[in-house]
Amino acid sequence: MADILPPVSDPAILGQLDSLAKRHRAAGGVVMQVIGYIGGSAEGLLGKLPTPVRNGLDGATERALSGAMTAAERSRGIVSDRPDWMNRTLTTAMGAAGGVGGLGSSLAELPFTVTMLLRAIQGIAAEHGFDPASEEVRLECLRVFASAGPLEDDDGMDLSFLAARATITGPSLKSLIAKVAPRLSIVLGQKLAAQAAPVLGAVAGAAVNYAFTSYYQEIARVHFGLKRLARDTGTDEGVLREELVARIAK
Repeated sequence: MADILPPVSDPAILGQLDSLAKRHRAAGGVVMQVIGYIGGSAEGLLGKLPTPVRNGLDGATERALSGAMTAAERSRGIVSDRPDWMNRTLTTAMGAAGGVGGLGSSLAELPFTVTMLLRAIQGIAAEHGFDPASEEVRLECLRVFASAGPLEDDDGMDLSFLAARATITGPSLKSLIAKVAPRLSIVLGQKLAAQAAPVLGAVAGAAVNYAFTSYYQEIARVHFGLKRLARDTGTDEGVLREELVARIAK
């Protein structure tokens, strides 16, 4: 029978959990403002995509994630990690370029944006004292994409990747990509539809990419902040995760 661990009572640890919860709650705020600007709702965005594009999203997302893992890892030996604002600036420029040509150029831009997002997540892992080159941390970087996504106004779904207590020793990188891809494909499909909106073009593409980058950087800081807190304090990570979920859900 599994041991029943006592709840967290250290005021310093609880204070850090409160800070992580505040960061998590704020993560999606910018994105929802963008969606309000574009018009419509997140739920209705996927329906605006052509049927062939919707049907091919899972496969395209899985290929983008696989390619992003390789490209992001190789780039670490060439380009140093960048601050958050620079990552947002670069992906914003990519979104603007993608939005100029509508859906066609947005599809071409998508793999590059996924690579940039993954590289930003890896940089945040390194900032928190974890080695992005290790298999363990590579898996954890992928898990950041397992959140519901910035366009979902659903805390229950968004907390699922935090609430899961599965260890990282099970799935391989390839199998985790296969599991994450269908969920991320919904998020990326919403992104494509939003930045392909008529009239707005490059402005919408820039705004959506800025918001997406801000969101995943914040989620990564919550994810690796929690792991660092567990490591530095010697507290069970599962217990900390449960405490954090309770605080976010308040």
